[in-house]
Amino acid sequence: MDARPPLDELELAAGLGRLYSLMRSLSLPRDLSMTTVSTLATLERRGPCRVTELAALEGVTQPAMTQLVSRLEREGLAERRALAGDRRVVAVHLTDAGRADLARRRAGQAKRLAELLAGLPASDRAAIAAALPALDRLAGAALGVPDTPASGECE
Repeated sequence: MDARPPLDELELAAGLGRLYSLMRSLSLPRDLSMTTVSTLATLERRGPCRVTELAALEGVTQPAMTQLVSRLEREGLAERRALAGDRRVVAVHLTDAGRADLARRRAGQAKRLAELLAGLPASDRAAIAAALPALDRLAGAALGVPDTPASGECE
């Protein structure tokens, strides 16, 4: 028989919300919106995507995503390219500059997070590290991403 207490979904949701707020607070610079950074991360994780697929994945309208992709193109962070198999279909690709921008943001976030983690007891740091695989699976399930790090094109 399982002696663990039942999972309190409301408490879990509130805790994950606090974690989301923490990660947002660590995100500097704040020159790009969370949706913009999330879109870049989606392109990095999933590969080239059609605008309609990106809109669905990010929870925004297709016209809003079209505007966002246009902004990313102007800033050199993403680009539209015709798909090799069907020149009529256009996919959004992450550029090297977009990949570098994400890496720079993550490095800054990781540095600030490391400072916070250093103030926690070793047992708390170990518990957080142990929870990461389950959190990855939870995020993957929510985003429709398999357990593999790179799932290929959105198609």
